[in-house]
Amino acid sequence: QLQLVESGGGLVQPGGSLRLSCSASGLRLDSYAIGWFRQAPGKEREGLSFIRKSAGTIYYADSVKGRFTISGDSGRNTVYLQMNSLKPEDTAVYYCATSRVPLSLLFLLRPSDFGSWGQGTQVTVSS
Repeated sequence: QLQLVESGGGLVQPGGSLRLSCSASGLRLDSYAIGWFRQAPGKEREGLSFIRKSAGTIYYADSVKGRFTISGDSGRNTVYLQMNSLKPEDTAVYYCATSRVPLSLLFLLRPSDFGSWGQGTQVTVSS
């Protein structure tokens, strides 16, 4: 059974940092591209970043470039999203998901190209 579990969310002040984790069971994350997404209330799910280790490729959406860093730990079968300089507009539920679409499509970060979604972890940025 494929399962992804996100963790690490919480309440943080503006300018603060959090590290989210995406842990997998029933699959080897290195065999997939792993994407991070978020969804704020009343908004569509937004693609933030992906990593495809087999292709040595990492990509960030403009909204998080320079502030967020994606990385993978093969030994722990976990992908991380380090989030720095957080802003109130970063408040959302954050999800990870897998994909095997061609690399050229991954750059679009379309939720429809990803599957095996985790349950999400809430991130709230507020003073």
